[in-house]
Amino acid sequence: MNSNDNQGLCINHPRRLSDFLHNLNMTYVKVVYHYLISYLFTLCLIPLTALIIFQASNMTLDKIHQLWLNLQYHLLDNLVSVVLCCTVFVFGITVYIIRKPRSIYLVDFACYKPPAQLKVNYDKFMYHTVLTRDFNDSSLEFQRKILERSGLGEETYVPQAMHNIPPTPTMAAARNEAEQVMFGALDALFSNTKVNPKDIGILVVNCSLFNPTPSLASIIVNKYKMRCNVRSFNLGGMGCSAGVIAIDLAKDLLHIYGNSYAVVVSTENITQNWYFGNTKSMLIPNCLFRVGGAAILLSNQACDRLQAKYELLHTVRTHKGADEKAFRCVYQKQDDAGKIGVSLSKDLMTIAGGALRTNLTTLGPLVLPMREQLLYLYDLVIKKIFGSTKKPYIPNFKHAFDHFCIHAGGRAVIDEIEKNLQLQSEHVEASRMTLHRFGNISSSSIWYELAYMEAKSRIKKGNRVWQVAFGSGFKCNSAVWKALTNVEPSPKSPWDDCIHRYPIKVTS
Repeated sequence: MNSNDNQGLCINHPRRLSDFLHNLNMTYVKVVYHYLISYLFTLCLIPLTALIIFQASNMTLDKIHQLWLNLQYHLLDNLVSVVLCCTVFVFGITVYIIRKPRSIYLVDFACYKPPAQLKVNYDKFMYHTVLTRDFNDSSLEFQRKILERSGLGEETYVPQAMHNIPPTPTMAAARNEAEQVMFGALDALFSNTKVNPKDIGILVVNCSLFNPTPSLASIIVNKYKMRCNVRSFNLGGMGCSAGVIAIDLAKDLLHIYGNSYAVVVSTENITQNWYFGNTKSMLIPNCLFRVGGAAILLSNQACDRLQAKYELLHTVRTHKGADEKAFRCVYQKQDDAGKIGVSLSKDLMTIAGGALRTNLTTLGPLVLPMREQLLYLYDLVIKKIFGSTKKPYIPNFKHAFDHFCIHAGGRAVIDEIEKNLQLQSEHVEASRMTLHRFGNISSSSIWYELAYMEAKSRIKKGNRVWQVAFGSGFKCNSAVWKALTNVEPSPKSPWDDCIHRYPIKVTS
């Protein structure tokens, strides 16, 4: 039998088998290293404590007294050795404390709720689209069908510039949209937490398609008169998954700078990114994207644990940009008429699925119970070595997470993840209801979903929440949070006036 006769990875291919096992093990080596660093002191203390208890259980009072006398004698006789040992011990504990990553707490977050006059139902959307006179009959019919099948409801919001007839996608209008969203979310956040903006040491803002000069981060610093040494960052062009990227960046900075607050602002801007052409792949964003934004307050201060809602456990980032199809599946460009828009590839769902699998390969060992990991490893090894063609084992992530915040990018995205991870309808309820009520609000959608579950009083102390988002590039990013208390909704929740109506059945 030659090497081409067997499609699987058989034992006659030692080099391929070695490479496979090496790649398989690297993920677990990193996980083991993470746990060794995080729990080194505990791992050393447990066997030492067990040894002391075992020895003490076999000692009489006379032996204990004799041991004490011997200890006193040796302490005096070997004072230098004792001092040296104590110094090494203290030094080791100090190094451990310094090397151990700081805990990152989510104190609170706020989501922007646009004013009622910016609501747009299906009829109004189509009426204004017709009045622009930029779309042919085929494009109008295409948008109508997409809108009806999108999963969006009749109360989503578009910016004022799109309500005007004709639309006014000017720089001034785009700035006005950005300021309304960012300041609305930040005002609510600072009001709820009673934190002074001057106490913020780190500011991270992400907005993919609108990046003016001065930056959006500078606009916030100017508005709230933040201190001159605030470390500000502006992330652009990173798509709908940039909210998790911003959290990851803030986390890394909080690990470096002690006793600090970090604010993350996640938003997108529609005003100057509405497409007025007739290329169908570029018309889909018009039907899905809506106004929204969120502001999140993070802290690395131990005293904030008592008032914080969540602790950040893990962030995992996956970037598939090296693959040409993945790189171009969400792509901003000009059409044949020179009109700018974002094109969505027909391969988008396939690419998103591949990115999700890669992300879960790293995330799984961090969060899955050992039983699920062993079953997955067993299935993977058997499949690769013996070339099994049976359906691969899918780990049960319901054993790892209590709540799921899946980016509300569209109905197809939610359907695909629900199917592939074998989730129940209640696990994707927050995503579907967010899509229905607010539309695709880009990087901030995972926060509206978390706000939904808080409004339903579903998050209990110790629950784990998984946020997963997809974005251009192509990227899939995850964040895992642990609830520190029975979480109740904060004041000014975007669901305040409508949570009693949800969940509702979304028709196809």
